[in-house]
Amino acid sequence: MAQAQATASATLPRRYEVVAEVLRQNIREGRIPRGTVLLEGPLAELFRTSRAPVQRALARLEEEGVVHRFAGRGYLAGAADPKVSRRKVDLATLDLDLPFEADEGFGNRQAWRRIQATVEADVTRCLVFGQFRIVETELADHFEVSRTIVRDVLGRLQERRLVDKNASSHWVAGPLTARSIKDQFELRKILEPHGLVSAAPLLDHRQLEAARDRLRAAEGTQASDAELSALANLFVNDLVLATPNLSLRDLIRRNLHTVLISQQVLRQLGLPQDRASIVEQRMMIELLMHGAVDAAASMLSTHIEAAKQRTIAQMKIVAVIPQPISLAPYLRRTDAQSE
Repeated sequence: MAQAQATASATLPRRYEVVAEVLRQNIREGRIPRGTVLLEGPLAELFRTSRAPVQRALARLEEEGVVHRFAGRGYLAGAADPKVSRRKVDLATLDLDLPFEADEGFGNRQAWRRIQATVEADVTRCLVFGQFRIVETELADHFEVSRTIVRDVLGRLQERRLVDKNASSHWVAGPLTARSIKDQFELRKILEPHGLVSAAPLLDHRQLEAARDRLRAAEGTQASDAELSALANLFVNDLVLATPNLSLRDLIRRNLHTVLISQQVLRQLGLPQDRASIVEQRMMIELLMHGAVDAAASMLSTHIEAAKQRTIAQMKIVAVIPQPISLAPYLRRTDAQSE
């Protein structure tokens, strides 16, 4: 019996082979569009595995020409082609063909994905009105899911610094204040110019040209709020985060998550997009295209300071907005408030 089990196990595909085959099939069938950015972390999460099988699978697919490396992090789906634009997509939102080997446990992943966007929106909406406790049992009852799913969702929101646990081990969110926003932007001024200087030697001229053209097109037309939102942090996401310093990259990304939350709160409350940032980002890219890296880094610091002032001005408008009556039923306002 033991020998039969060993023989059967030997015939099963190894984990990296399953990952490689699923990606290969979905790329060739167009379910993963060409140019889609493939990162080890999200793929490991999708397949519920460690990064090692994902790394090996991507290396195999690169050898086959199914994916290719580029100046940024990760790989791009498809063979190298300068005419194909880079795409950042949450793979969980795509209609992927996942065989049994890859789909084991996928139902549970879909359960938390089903409610996470709603929970995130509910929590984000309350941040400027003080600090709120998130009651696990009521959250589970509200969405008719298990406490395990609830903790999974809240754990992911904690990673994004949207919620945290207080001294009593209760989940809490907020408050988002002018002081906390200032702190976030001050960290940006320390971190991001250094990231840009270290990333500059790795930036391809065609990459800079493509980014500049996207921003210029948004300047020249009445771009929608959705388009402006997609371009709001293009400079950081596509250029600064190309830094080879992994620790610095992680610090920049973590702080930027918090900045994005504050921007999301303001958008949900009806305040307009920051259109000035589009022009400023385009100007910084043009400096890089002319080799003026130090000037671009200096302008990045100025740009962050200006963005901070514009965000603080919007926060002053928010301060006079009354707390909405229809907050999610699993949110409880606490007494711990910040000025």
